[in-house]
Amino acid sequence: MTTNTAAPAPDKLTAKGKATRARILEHAAELIYTKGVHATNNEQLRRAAGVSGSQLNHYFPSKESLVLAVIAWQAERVLTFHRSERFACFDSLDAFRAWADFYVGYERAYQEGCTLGSLASEIIKTDLDVHDELASVFDQWRVIFRDGIARMQQLGRISPEADPTRLANLLLAAFQGGMLLAQVARDIAPLKDALRSAIDYVQTFATSPDPGVLQAR
Repeated sequence: MTTNTAAPAPDKLTAKGKATRARILEHAAELIYTKGVHATNNEQLRRAAGVSGSQLNHYFPSKESLVLAVIAWQAERVLTFHRSERFACFDSLDAFRAWADFYVGYERAYQEGCTLGSLASEIIKTDLDVHDELASVFDQWRVIFRDGIARMQQLGRISPEADPTRLANLLLAAFQGGMLLAQVARDIAPLKDALRSAIDYVQTFATSPDPGVLQAR
């Protein structure tokens, strides 16, 4: 790809332009996931997305701009899911266990893995200048957990001695590590054990078995 022009801002595009850009991103994300960043090229992406070379260069004039957009696209999907009402702002152990149960119960979890985790493992091996953006995405994910745990403290559900940041790091690490091991083993058990053990540790800070705190299973 050429690098002499800037990618057009998504909010400046027409409805048709936004649809074309989204289609390119969806296929780019899939190609990068299956083939890797280096092995994904313009020709593959053009064929997959059904666009011309000029269209591809218009929306993404450099590989870096494409990867940055894929990061943002994947991040929006993951973060929006975690911010949904489904998990009630993660202000109880019920919410964290519901989150764990969703992924443990998702039959293709160990096949698909974590889209952001897989993307990160590809990008950190490249020399593309996108590491800060990727780190920011994981920080936003971590903050969702941290803020939920902080609210649990405010509600008196867990001890003030709990460190929300450290517990958030534990939960995110358990998810990423458990998902990777589940993919390797082709078995959901490593993810199940990692998530439930992490949440059980958070529960050791519980102040009482009130409606927002489930007993360990």
